Amino acid sequence: MIKSFIARLKQGYQTGKFPHKDPVMPDRFLGLPELSEGACPETCSACMDVCPTNAISRDADGLQLDMGRCLFCGKCQGNCAEKRISFTSQHDLGTFTREGLVRTAKSGYSYDIQPDKAISKLVGSSLKLRHVSAGGCAACELDFNALNTLAWDLARFNIEVVASPRHADAVLVTGPVTKNMLLALKKIYEAIPKPSFVIACGTCAISGGLYADSDQTCGGLEEVLKPDLYVPGCPPHPATLLDALVRFMGKKPR
Repeated sequence: MIKSFIARLKQGYQTGKFPHKDPVMPDRFLGLPELSEGACPETCSACMDVCPTNAISRDADGLQLDMGRCLFCGKCQGNCAEKRISFTSQHDLGTFTREGLVRTAKSGYSYDIQPDKAISKLVGSSLKLRHVSAGGCAACELDFNALNTLAWDLARFNIEVVASPRHADAVLVTGPVTKNMLLALKKIYEAIPKPSFVIACGTCAISGGLYADSDQTCGGLEEVLKPDLYVPGCPPHPATLLDALVRFMGKKPR
């Protein structure tokens, strides 16, 4: 027993300092996209041509980038001769509306806390999640599972993953919602005591991602259930997801 105490003292504090201190993101991390003002040459469509999910569009006001479709691969940034698109290291990307995922040159940034007081009243003290992988590739699933490790310690915020939907407050969905998983997802959602909530985790869950046009998927969660929280990314970094979940509860992480 004494040896255990000594070993624990030597280990020190292992959990990350999030949310009191922002995590140090790796150099290769691509976070919140920024679009600069100015008109692109009419003949230029390099960024749109290289985007694998058609996340970039252009109108009279300039470029638009839909984070709900974006894979954060950075190809647009590297192929834009005008340098209109760049990705920052900012990790907190979760939004409460689908429109909040669309970035333009005029888009600012607001660090929103749960706007629905009824939701924050219900889940402000604790949040129970039932995770459903609706045809995901396991990337979003793995990074979500990382939140249960010592480094992130999801339980610090009274957030827990439960096995039964009857014990859950919300369903967290990853994957593009394949038709094979559609019935199971609906049954799980219906089994959650009402009021219940829906969280779209990752680009596939939001829009279908690379599989949006596949006849074997529903093209994302919105075709089935209306999300109450959108967390973009392919996959979302653990810090991105944890920050969004804490704000969903109505708490201010920082």
